[in-house]
Amino acid sequence: MFDRRDFLKYSIFTTVPLASGPATAGSAGGVQGSSAGYAIASEVFTTLQNTVVRGAKPAKAAHLYEVATFRQYGYGNWTLGAPLAAEKRTDLMPAGYEVSGASQKAKLLSFFTISDIHITDKESPNQLIYLGLQTEAVSPFSASMYSPVMMCTTHVLDAAIQTVNALHAKSPIDFGLSLGDCCNSSQYNELRWYIDVLDGKLINPSSGARLGSDRIDYQKPYQAAGLNKAIPWYQTLGNHDHFWMGSIPLDTPLRPDLRDTYTSDKVFATGNILTDPTAINKPLAFMGVIDGSTPNGDIKCAGPKEKFPAGPPTVVVDKDRRAINRDQWMAEFFKTSSSPVGHGFNLTDAKAGFACYSFLPKANLPLKMIVLDNTQRDDDGSSDVHGHGFLDLPRWSWLKAELAAGDAAGQLMIIAAHIPLAVDETNPPPAGKTSPMGWWVNPDAKAPVQNAVSLPDLISELHRHPNLLLWLSGHRHVNVVKAFVAPQAENSFWQVETPSLRDFPQQFRTFEIYWNADSTLSIVATDVDPAIQNGTPAAKSRSYAIAATQIVKGADAIEDVNPTGDASIHRMPGGSYNAELFKKLTPAMAQKLQTLFPTFCNYGCK
Repeated sequence: MFDRRDFLKYSIFTTVPLASGPATAGSAGGVQGSSAGYAIASEVFTTLQNTVVRGAKPAKAAHLYEVATFRQYGYGNWTLGAPLAAEKRTDLMPAGYEVSGASQKAKLLSFFTISDIHITDKESPNQLIYLGLQTEAVSPFSASMYSPVMMCTTHVLDAAIQTVNALHAKSPIDFGLSLGDCCNSSQYNELRWYIDVLDGKLINPSSGARLGSDRIDYQKPYQAAGLNKAIPWYQTLGNHDHFWMGSIPLDTPLRPDLRDTYTSDKVFATGNILTDPTAINKPLAFMGVIDGSTPNGDIKCAGPKEKFPAGPPTVVVDKDRRAINRDQWMAEFFKTSSSPVGHGFNLTDAKAGFACYSFLPKANLPLKMIVLDNTQRDDDGSSDVHGHGFLDLPRWSWLKAELAAGDAAGQLMIIAAHIPLAVDETNPPPAGKTSPMGWWVNPDAKAPVQNAVSLPDLISELHRHPNLLLWLSGHRHVNVVKAFVAPQAENSFWQVETPSLRDFPQQFRTFEIYWNADSTLSIVATDVDPAIQNGTPAAKSRSYAIAATQIVKGADAIEDVNPTGDASIHRMPGGSYNAELFKKLTPAMAQKLQTLFPTFCNYGCK
């Protein structure tokens, strides 16, 4: 089975049979009129009631771009399966702890997380579609560069938000938290579509010539439902939100015109940047775009340079494709009709590109959310994939101060950051074990920009704060729970990863925090499949996401998310994982909660 390391070893510039040639010219203006929204299924449930089970891999081989044959060959099939119970995890508790003593007495907090939505302008000229196609026989991660799910990313988000609203109607949700990578490639129109879906605006999910917007379902304008106005939502920064394709700074010296390629009429050409990042400036093959005038999103303008003797294929320019940096990205969250205006970046610390802040989700609950930007810096000088965990000195100092202030105030604490900790190998690791997602160590020890803290020292600092409950993250597109066990039980904490709304299993998470009768806390983390309606673009996207896992080489490795051999990381057949996570409180915190809520009835006695 191939994995990330194999992915980086193989040359990708071989030929596949794709349509080529320049895009059809057309008006770059907006689409007039409006369209009704897409309803979700009438029955809404979490994976505690039903799970989405993908079908077996068909016998006949197919390629990612052969969308028209998926149904014929049997790709993308799924059924509803049995409930997935929440595994009771006592990894952090003292030896001999009995779960039976923790009958749940009070719900303290309820919230949802979404992550890695990767809203994609499929007609943008500077993608990596052709590169992804050339790696489907080599690595499961080829689908991150091309998959037919790219046609319907806004529709999946809209279905997920409607599902949140339905769950909120059954049991109130206090707030929502997005864990980063709302954009696919740091692009203005991608970010606007994302915010506008949450705001409930009219969505025009096409760009440039807007081909097919009058007749192709995934291209037609539609009315997004919007998140229930009673639910505030907050945003975290991801690597795809401020790097090109989540990998390379916009102003890299490796390709000085990279920022200009966003609004160019010429389709992007590059070399094999996976094995040699400097090849980004070698126009060996054109990367292609999706043809929005075709029902199955055919790929055009893709292939080796010699296939285009007349010169680079072209597309219609769209100024809304422009690249945006950290400051511009944060500023867009103030242009919103949902709350709070700024979605966290209105808070005191979040300014001048500093995408960190904290907030109290409930006035009468001593719990603080710490939202941390732990993505790499644009000026770190690294030429590798910019997907590593990183804290410069200002962010590291801020995090320590926030944790200390939480201790002094007697607050429970949850950290939300895009990149998880200690679940992938730190770079540079032993020979042959490079991961683009480990904690970053600059291979140039004399470089002016370094990580301000090593991974062991970061974990050691977190273990000094007994009121820390959770580290929440996305980034890897998987469902994983990891225990960070400290010598003293109350100093331990949990890490929970939220999967991607782009790739299978296309889920978000809900969290419910309970105060138990034995003065412990329970954190119930539950996966939720969007309640899609058959025949909608969101339903097609689920089928496409499943087909991608059935087609690409080693796709099952996506579920094998334990490269470190850590026994606290569990494999999840089917991609989903629910858990009830137990946490021991300090005597002081237990007494504080008892004083604040002597009868539990502020939160609903049981």
